[in-house]
Amino acid sequence: MTVTAAFPAFRPRRLRLTAGIRRMVQETTLRPADFIYPLFVRHGRDQRVPIKSMPGVAQLTVDRLADEAREIAGLGIPAVILFGIPAAKDAMGSDNYNPAGIVPQAIRAIKDAAPDLLVISDMCFCEYTDHGHCGIINLPGQAHYTPALPEGYLLNDPTLELLGRASIVHAQAGADIIAPSGMMDGMVAAIRGALDAAGYQHAAVMSYAVKYASGFYGPFRDAAESPPRFGDRSQYQMDPANRREALKEASLDVAEGADILMVKPALPYLDILAAVREAFNLPTAAYQVSGEYAMLHAAAANGWLDLRRCALESLTAIKRAGADMILTYFAKDAARWL
Repeated sequence: MTVTAAFPAFRPRRLRLTAGIRRMVQETTLRPADFIYPLFVRHGRDQRVPIKSMPGVAQLTVDRLADEAREIAGLGIPAVILFGIPAAKDAMGSDNYNPAGIVPQAIRAIKDAAPDLLVISDMCFCEYTDHGHCGIINLPGQAHYTPALPEGYLLNDPTLELLGRASIVHAQAGADIIAPSGMMDGMVAAIRGALDAAGYQHAAVMSYAVKYASGFYGPFRDAAESPPRFGDRSQYQMDPANRREALKEASLDVAEGADILMVKPALPYLDILAAVREAFNLPTAAYQVSGEYAMLHAAAANGWLDLRRCALESLTAIKRAGADMILTYFAKDAARWL
């Protein structure tokens, strides 16, 4: 008896012999329609401001968005998510609920240029506040100051009121989806109620249901000009050590009316992504965050890995873990590579 005769009839290597066979039996397939591309929008004219820590990514002025939107749509990418950088910041993040603010301007410009491109509005206040936190902060002399609470504490319910107000403004401008990202308790219910009461029942809510207080957000804070002026966001974003809490957070958002659930970051939390996708019968998104993107670029720049191969491998892993859609700064490149 030869050695090979002792093997079972099925030999997996037969299905790895050629690229054609491997494609035919591939279990997870990436396509441009899986991606959502983040855009950073700023005031000014005819500006593209590169973000040093995120090669290939830039802040764009509103007048640059038409060409960008048409390029994205032409690549088969179905949606963008918008982050606004206001000309001025204040304690209440008022540019976020200003009908003439930077994101409403951006939404209208994109919809004029590429009507079928879905526009998701990131709904948070960290980019708009002068303190860099995701809502109203408990400070003496500020609105809603509560002496019984610690100074610097993020006030949950007053922030919910502003989230609802801003969501209506963005929906009026033409946003298809509102994506609350601040991890406020009750944020989905507050936004859903505000949108419905204002006649925007058709606007969907993509909740950052499971958002960890991660160290992988550093380059994003350069891009959005939103680092906290004091403290950090651990009092409202999740502890990276917690898994059961993630499922509880997601279940609360489902009960409050979320249409899509999101896990952020993606690659360090594939176990969480798989658990959320398994537990809830809703479309599930994952955000491949700025640090994930920047690390791959940095390693590639040093010749340590192949950028294209590793970027596509990481995106495939995110989809394999259960993501129906992936927010990624690689979206345009990946669409061309595929």
